[in-house]
Amino acid sequence: MSILSAEQEGSAAAAKFRTDYGLGMQPLTDLVAMVETSLDIDVAVLEVEANGGEHGLTVFDPRNKATFIGVAKTNHPMRQRSTLAHELSHALFQDWVDFQQPVPAIREFQEKRADAFARHLLVPEDSLRWFLHDRASSGVTLQHLSDVVQRYLVSPAIAAIALCSAGLINVQTKTAWMALHTPGLATQFGWLDQYRMLQADSSRPRAPQRLLARAIRGYEHGVISVETVASIRGVSASEAKAELDAAGITPIVVEPEVMSAGDLPDVQMDRSFQDALDALGEPDDQEDQAGVQEKNS
Repeated sequence: MSILSAEQEGSAAAAKFRTDYGLGMQPLTDLVAMVETSLDIDVAVLEVEANGGEHGLTVFDPRNKATFIGVAKTNHPMRQRSTLAHELSHALFQDWVDFQQPVPAIREFQEKRADAFARHLLVPEDSLRWFLHDRASSGVTLQHLSDVVQRYLVSPAIAAIALCSAGLINVQTKTAWMALHTPGLATQFGWLDQYRMLQADSSRPRAPQRLLARAIRGYEHGVISVETVASIRGVSASEAKAELDAAGITPIVVEPEVMSAGDLPDVQMDRSFQDALDALGEPDDQEDQAGVQEKNS
């Protein structure tokens, strides 16, 4: 077991990830694109029911050394982002599970570490202090909570925990604010239109970028149908065809080359094999010759 707590490991890993990939202290916008373009990981937003509170999963294929993260489509965009960040922690720490041999204590530590990683990745405390240092000189208010939720695109619960961890609010305020919901804050402070746009985006399936790119290359070379591309995109074949046509992507047509007999190359016949076969069919000793003459007589 690590000598660091789950909170400490998650926080350190999030800070290292931001440094390694040049993310600085700014809020992360399109988290799916960030993961797919920074890491060798495929991400998909899936049209599945989130049963039992499970909103995401991470799968590792040891044979192909491939990692896949899937998150459920939802009209809760902030939760979808935190789920993806949580699953990214599992991928980075290689928290692969053998469900035949569960170890509850280890799983509990990994889940707490993933929660901490997600929070610190999405809302770095240094960034939070910088963002509020002038705005909240006389104390952090509900307006400031809304600003944090809107800027960092996290739930009020995650924002409240981050504010308390950064020493900007007390435990009582954190507890009260954790019970709030994003639509209420967005309505109260005038950014409901932005939240509706976020909902529309998180409610759509999204194919893994690299898989879709490979499929489109296959379509362009005539080995994959437009129906296959449409299936990966989660749209109709006509819609996929219109998108591809608009981008100037059409199957390459290879015209068959017409050749005449005169275009064919000269072929040198090797008769050695045929001569050998002929020789096998001819009697070449006196006994065979005698047998043939006797039969003919």
